[in-house]
Amino acid sequence: MAKMISMCGLDCSVCPALVAYQTGDRALREKTAIEWSKAYGAELTPEMIDCAGCLAAEGPHLGHCFECAMRLCGLAKGVANCGLCPDYACDVLAPFLANVPPAKANLDEARALKK
Repeated sequence: MAKMISMCGLDCSVCPALVAYQTGDRALREKTAIEWSKAYGAELTPEMIDCAGCLAAEGPHLGHCFECAMRLCGLAKGVANCGLCPDYACDVLAPFLANVPPAKANLDEARALKK
């Protein structure tokens, strides 16, 4: 599957929540709920592991999507991802990218292709 870049640069196409949404894979939802509950110190259920992708206008989204400052900012600015924003990489995005090099690489690639 081709990359599906989120606002912050994550590749949604490899996210287990998107894969579970697309395939209806209950076992993947259960496994991911356990892993993410431990990793993020939250109580996640398999039903919460369901997402159509950060930029999808319709379909389910993970709860965090509705409060994600990067996503909200990008949607307000009308950009496809933060790499295409004139303010790239802003103070909101930079700390995230410092901890997630693959996301930065995806946004840098999108920015380079824009030129």
